[in-house]
Amino acid sequence: MDTATPERRKAPRPRADALRNRERIVTAAREMFVEYGAEAPLDEIARRAGVGNATVYRNFPDRDSLIREVVCSVIERTAHAAEQALAECADPFSALERIAHTAADERISALCPMMSSSFDRSHPDLEAARMRFEALVGEALDRAKAAGQIRADIGVGDLMLAVAQLSRPPAGTVCIGMDPFVHRHLQLFLDGMRAPARSPLPGAAVTMEDLRRSTAQR
Repeated sequence: MDTATPERRKAPRPRADALRNRERIVTAAREMFVEYGAEAPLDEIARRAGVGNATVYRNFPDRDSLIREVVCSVIERTAHAAEQALAECADPFSALERIAHTAADERISALCPMMSSSFDRSHPDLEAARMRFEALVGEALDRAKAAGQIRADIGVGDLMLAVAQLSRPPAGTVCIGMDPFVHRHLQLFLDGMRAPARSPLPGAAVTMEDLRRSTAQR
C-alpha cells in the first residue's frame, strides 16, 4: 500500500545542473540557428553548449522540439522585456521603441521562418508565448496612439513586419555584423510612425492575422 503523501509522490524537480544544461543547449541552438539556419548540426550545438550529444537528445528528442523551445524562449524573453518597458517607461513612444529594438536584437525574423510546414505552429506553448507577446505590443501601440504620438493608420502587424524585414538577413547568413544598420533603419521606421502623419498610407492597418494569412498562403 502506498502511504506516501501527494507531495512525496510528485515527480522530482530537475536538478540545478540539468536545468543549466538545458538553458545552455537552448542558448547555443539559438546562436547556431541564427548563424547557420534550422539545419545546424545538433552535435555542433552540443559542442557549443558544452554538453554531450546524449544530453541534447535527452532534453529534445527531435529537431522540431528544439526549434520550438528556441522560438518560445525568444518570444518569452521579448515579452518579458515588453512588460518591463511598459512598466518603466512613462513615455508610451519610448516603451514602443524599446520593444521594437529588443525584438530586432532577438532575431525573431531569423528564427520564425524555421517553422516549416512540418512544424506544429499551433503547439500550445508556442501559441501562449505568441499571444502574450502580441497582446503586449498591442498595448504599447494603443498607449502611444492614445497619447497622440502614433499615427492612427498603424497596426501591430505593420510594426512586426518592419521589425522582421529590417532585422534580416535571415538565418544562415552572416547577419551579426548588420546590427548597427538594423537599429539605425528600424529607428527611421519608428520615427515615420509618429503623428501627425505626413501622407496617407495605402491600404488598411496590418494586423497579425493579416500576416498569418499571408504566410499560410505561401
